[in-house]
Amino acid sequence: MYAHRAARVAPAFPAELRERNRWVRWAEVMRKGRLDKVPLQLNGANASSTDPKTWSSYDDASASTLGAGLGFVLGDGIGCIDLDHCLIDGRATPEARKFLRDYPSHYIEVSPSGDGLHIWGLQEEQGGRRQSIGGLSVERYSVGRYITMTGNVYQPGELLPL
Repeated sequence: MYAHRAARVAPAFPAELRERNRWVRWAEVMRKGRLDKVPLQLNGANASSTDPKTWSSYDDASASTLGAGLGFVLGDGIGCIDLDHCLIDGRATPEARKFLRDYPSHYIEVSPSGDGLHIWGLQEEQGGRRQSIGGLSVERYSVGRYITMTGNVYQPGELLPL
């Protein structure tokens, strides 16, 4: 079962996210032998991470049952750090625990796979980058991407500088 489906209460996304009209739905689509998470408009058409006309308000997107869940389009000062394969049975690996020490008050969610984390925060728009830090796969994005949202809170917190 996906981690986002395990959430039992309405997600408590930070107000800074809920107040912005940068929400989409998402669905899994098989492409070239692998599952991709595709952003969707509320009418079922593909959404674009660079076209605001395809985004919605939080209220409208959260009221929809289309696809597998909610997504947020990065930009306008909002960024995300994506840590892949850093949870084992819901517990952070030693590498992840060390990395997370730098984000003690940030809002952090478990990713849809259940074995990754999304650290949300404030960040100026810049190109995304992937790197390995202490054996941990770290991706940083702040524009031109959307991130799936689960409401499965790993660490309650705020949107603070990344």
